[in-house]
Order: sequence, then C-alpha cells, then structure tokens
Amino acid sequence: MGDIKILPGSRHRPPLKRPIWIILTVSFVSLLLLCAYLYPPNGDVACYVFSSKGCKALSNWLPPVPTREFTDEEIISRVVVKDILNMPQVRSKNPKIAFMFLTPGSLPFEKLWDMFFHGHEGRFSVYVHASKEKPVHESRYFLNREIRSSAVQWGAFNMVDAEKRLLAYALKDPNNEHFVLLSDSCVPIRDFDYVFNYLMHANMSFVDSFVDPGPHGNGRYSTRMLPEVEEKDFRKGSQWFTMNRKHALIVMADGLYYSRHGMKESEPEFMTLTHNRSCSQPGLDGKNCIADEHYFPTFFNLIDPDGIANWSVTHVDWSERKWHPKSYRTQDVTYELLRNIMTLDQKTHITSNDKGDELLQPCLWNGIRRPCFLFARKFYPETLDKLVTLLNF
Repeated sequence: MGDIKILPGSRHRPPLKRPIWIILTVSFVSLLLLCAYLYPPNGDVACYVFSSKGCKALSNWLPPVPTREFTDEEIISRVVVKDILNMPQVRSKNPKIAFMFLTPGSLPFEKLWDMFFHGHEGRFSVYVHASKEKPVHESRYFLNREIRSSAVQWGAFNMVDAEKRLLAYALKDPNNEHFVLLSDSCVPIRDFDYVFNYLMHANMSFVDSFVDPGPHGNGRYSTRMLPEVEEKDFRKGSQWFTMNRKHALIVMADGLYYSRHGMKESEPEFMTLTHNRSCSQPGLDGKNCIADEHYFPTFFNLIDPDGIANWSVTHVDWSERKWHPKSYRTQDVTYELLRNIMTLDQKTHITSNDKGDELLQPCLWNGIRRPCFLFARKFYPETLDKLVTLLNF
C-alpha cells in the first residue's frame, strides 16, 4: 500500500453557465445604435455619447437616410463636379491671380491699382468687362485687357453672364490659379504680397453664402427651382467672390442650374437657380430675385459646401439696411476707417427680416482665425487721392 500512489481526485467543475452578460451587453448596444439611427440625436452632448467625434463621425458609418431620387441632369452634373474636385492639384511654376474687373466703363482707381501691382509683374493677370463704354486707361497694366462684353443691368441675370464670361477668359491662361471678381468701386486694402499669400495658400474659395429667412432672402425662392433646388438649399451672398481654379472650372461646366432644363409650355423659357433669366424684373411671383446674390451662393452650397468660406474677402457695409451698401465720400475715408476694416476678423451678415438680425461668423483661414478682408467697396472716385496717401503701397 505504501508503494501505491494515491492519485488526486478530479476537481469539481460547476455546471457551465451561459455568458448572459455578453448577450445583454450586445443587445443593449444594438438597441442604442438602432435608436440613434431611427431618432438621430440633435444635441452635441448626445452625439458624443456615441462618438468622441460627434454626430458627423457617427453619420459617416450609419446607413444614409434616404433622399429624393436625383434627376438625370443632376446625376450628370454631380459626376462632372466630383471628377473635377478629385483632380490632383498641379501647381504652375508661375502661379498667378486673375483680377477680373466688372465695370460700366473707365476704372476710377486705376492709379491705386497701378501702385498695388507695381513690382509684381508675372504674378497677376488683369481682365476688364466694360459693359457700357470703352474704358480709357492710365495704367499700363490695364491696356488692351478688355474682353468681349455686353450690357449689364443691376440685379439681372446678365450680371451672372458677365461674371462667367470673365472667368472663361481668365481660365484660358493655365497659370491663373485664383480668380478675383472686383467692381469699379473696389480698392485693395492690403499690399500685393499679403493678398497673394492669403489667396494662394488658402484651402478654400471665398464665396459668400448664408441663409436669409427674410423677404430679400428665402422670400425670393420660387418653386420653379424644384426639384433641383429645394428652399432649404437656397442661399444669399455677396457677388464679389474669389475662387480657386477647380471651382472656376466647375462654374464653366455647370449645364444644369445655369441653362434651360425641364421646360413646360406654361413655365418661363429659362428655369435656373434664379427662377429664369428675366427673374430680376419685378412681377415674377411679385418678387425681385437679384440673380447675382443667389446663383453662386446657392450653387456652391449644393455642389461643394465644405469648399467655400461662406464669406467674401471684399468688405461691404450693409449696416444702413438699404438696397445698396454704404458709399464712402472723401470725408469718410480716414486711417481709422481703413484700419477698422483691415482688422475685422468676423463677418457680419444682416438678414432682411423685420428685426434685421445680425449673423456673426468668425473668419477662419485654413482653420485659423485671421482678418477677413483684402479689398473694400464702395468708394466714390473723389476718394482716390486720399486713398493713395493713406494706403501708400
């Protein structure tokens, strides 16, 4: 017996239990995700319960909420836009900014622009669309820079025609990488190097676009824009844009919102973002649509909302809440005025509702808060000498 080893008895094993806690956890998480999909959280706090990156991150991997079916024209347009936006950026060895002047005739601030351009030859191009009379130039930078033009009426769709015509001519130069639309009453408030670096190194186009719920904003919307443009997508903004080459090409490629489509006998001949080409004439639905304030803001809100800054780098003072912005006389032009405009780092949008609400937006350049404005308007010709003295480029 002493030689016999006693083997230890088998250990007692309790009956195998099902991992109920795992089943309960998986069921609970699945229920939360289902609720989040069916009832999306509205607040930021609720979003961060599901994702540290917020609602946007969650929506990236949840199935998309069904939307209306796109028309054939929209599908074609979106394919073209996507293809252009995905094109690899090929920087020119000699990148230039195209300065495009939309003017009735001669430019009263040519002397100031001449000072601004001087010494920077080869880094800019100039294009002049004179809609009423052939301009008389005093600066060599403007000589023989007129393009084919036609009559332009304030608020009419031919204003947009002129803007696109300027873009078309400027795009013919492959070295033009940024495009600036200016009026005859615009002046530069920064030196050329500052403007060049600000625009060339920006990761966006500076197209103004915001929601104005008042009568001169969404009140100009018409159901003739359906189905391509719903009222929730309708935007307003300043016509004085700057845009990169990709966005300029997209504007040229737009064959849906700019041209005729889906015509019916009982409807206007041209159905565009701005109702039709005669939309600026009072009487259409009792409205005055002002094409240049809505075409580009709504167009870019639809096709590339993340690619625009939603403000213009051209300062305009609408604080008087009139049909036209504040105009500056000689006595108004002071060092303090120019300094105030140059240092503003937030954009103010004024709505057209009864309260005239002011919508404030910080100016974020590549994610960094910076001064908003490179140019300003409207200045009377009489202010030239004072501006030359104060700016002293």
